[in-house]
Amino acid sequence: MTDLSIQLYSGRNFPPLADQLRIVAAAGYRDVEPFRGLYDDVGALKAALDEHGLTARAGHYSMDLLEKEYDRAVEIARTLGSEIVVLPYVMPDDRPKDAEGWKGFGRRVGSIAKRLKGDGLRCAWHNHDFEMREIDGGSRPIQHILDTDMEIEWEADVAWIVRGGEDPATWLERYSGRVASLHVKDIAPAGEKTDEDGWADVGDGTLDWAKLFQAGERAGATLMIAEHDNPSDFERFATRSLKAMQSYAGAK
Repeated sequence: MTDLSIQLYSGRNFPPLADQLRIVAAAGYRDVEPFRGLYDDVGALKAALDEHGLTARAGHYSMDLLEKEYDRAVEIARTLGSEIVVLPYVMPDDRPKDAEGWKGFGRRVGSIAKRLKGDGLRCAWHNHDFEMREIDGGSRPIQHILDTDMEIEWEADVAWIVRGGEDPATWLERYSGRVASLHVKDIAPAGEKTDEDGWADVGDGTLDWAKLFQAGERAGATLMIAEHDNPSDFERFATRSLKAMQSYAGAK
């Protein structure tokens, strides 16, 4: 069974959170994916989710939080009822410069994944474009992260794969069985929606999401998460994107 969700980062420019949750619940979502900026008062976040009948199967957690405040990260996940702890990003100054550096980084992620498994949680890496770009020897950082340890799953951000110059279907097949979830994000035609950084509502862009959705499910994803990094209208994005994902989920 595939759950349809939405990354709450998409609504960060449209406070308060209460309004965002009202919008997504009214649109028909039953799950959301929170991020690090929402964890200051986890009890209040959980209460707000419960009020709107929303679950949080997955959440984004920083490497820093997991390496320095591991117990707190686990407590957050358990309070929210999450099963997947997602590592979403590494800052430019902290990114390794070569394959050996990325292998070492992958070992750090693997160590976190093993520890989380011991606490009954899953660990997934979320990509941007830089993990997909070729480095020395012809490899990509994503390989050195995911190939380090089989306990590391993948939250594949399909649109960032495309912006990284790669074919998402190929990579989803490569890591079939280890894809925990997909970020369902769309890209506007070249030169359009510049006020939204070139992103588009799901189904309103250039990606063939009807096929990619099914490719993600074949690769093992049971959580499809709508995301837009900079929508000009959060309610529009949330509503349109859910309708599109529902059509893809029903086209089997």
